[in-house]
Amino acid sequence: MRTQSPRSPDAATVRALLPPGVAILNEPETVWAAMLDGWSAQQLARNLSLSTIVSRRRLAERFRDFAEEYPWAWTVEQVDHFFMELRALRGGSRSTVLGYQNALRMFLGYLTDPTYGWGELCWERFGTHPAQVFHEWNTARHVQDAIGEPGKRPYTRNELEDLFDCADERVVRIRRAGSKGWIPAFRIATLMKTAYAWGLRRNEVRMLDLVDLASNPQARQFNDLGIVYVRHGKAMRGSPPKRRAVLTLPEFAWAVECIEEWLTEVRPLFVAPLATMLWPSERGHGASPIAADSVSRAFNEVKREAGLDDTLDFHSLRRSYVTHLVEIGYDAFFVQQQVGHEHASTTSIYTGLSPDYRARVVNDAIARMAHATTTDSPKEN
Repeated sequence: MRTQSPRSPDAATVRALLPPGVAILNEPETVWAAMLDGWSAQQLARNLSLSTIVSRRRLAERFRDFAEEYPWAWTVEQVDHFFMELRALRGGSRSTVLGYQNALRMFLGYLTDPTYGWGELCWERFGTHPAQVFHEWNTARHVQDAIGEPGKRPYTRNELEDLFDCADERVVRIRRAGSKGWIPAFRIATLMKTAYAWGLRRNEVRMLDLVDLASNPQARQFNDLGIVYVRHGKAMRGSPPKRRAVLTLPEFAWAVECIEEWLTEVRPLFVAPLATMLWPSERGHGASPIAADSVSRAFNEVKREAGLDDTLDFHSLRRSYVTHLVEIGYDAFFVQQQVGHEHASTTSIYTGLSPDYRARVVNDAIARMAHATTTDSPKEN
């Protein structure tokens, strides 16, 4: 039996539930409950998860209890006091404040949308209507997809070389000792290089499947590795994972050779013929991907052996990718698309330009000014 997708209530539905001129017992509370139900239905129609819908509904109820008013009487002063208490007295983090403000802004956006008819209904019954009280000037400004950890930075090129060399040397050393551990060591070495060469997050790279590797008609030299399709990108709260296609760039052709070696020479020793995960786990004949904890543990072993400091982590590989693309000269919007950032400001936060690059930019600017001055100066007769 085919089920219909849930529909959010429109103005006609609202009027059917709460017809004008009909007396309702405890009218404000009844309208408030209908508003929450309507918003829940709207979010369900947008395919948001039930847990997200429930938590947002509870947040709206919490703000209503704090304000001691219904949404048609909410004010910006109540917003200020609610979030001042959340930060100062309850120790709420910046990311929590941002998430709460976004959710409550969306709730009022729903109530003030004329499509749903809440404004007209409230005016008829209460002589007022809901208004948006969450504005740019009284809420936290969104500057990145996630609140990052202070002190984290990209690898320098020398540090990357040390990291990858150490990973390769571990493979050789373990294999010479006659241990089968060289295969997992080869796996983490190649996985790390893949994360850097395509700017992938830990979960994005570990969840790659063979079907995610494809050719690019505009870059046939990379064979079946011209495009990497990411199907398990970072999801916004309540939404499914974001997908994107990451193009293979000529500066990282060496990484293509690394993956090809893994696919043709090493991976077949590790998994059953029909397994499709790019980085299979040791369990279940490769039917499942390597666990996130296993990636972190193996990566940290390599990093410690390479003698690199704690400000560098797995995610620093992605920071390095962004930084190096900018230094090479790729367009900022292209870089943003490659790494799947919704906001350009996030990409800029990831960028940690090297002193050499900055010096080169300054020298180039001085050279351009000198050339312009020479060109513009009048010639002597």
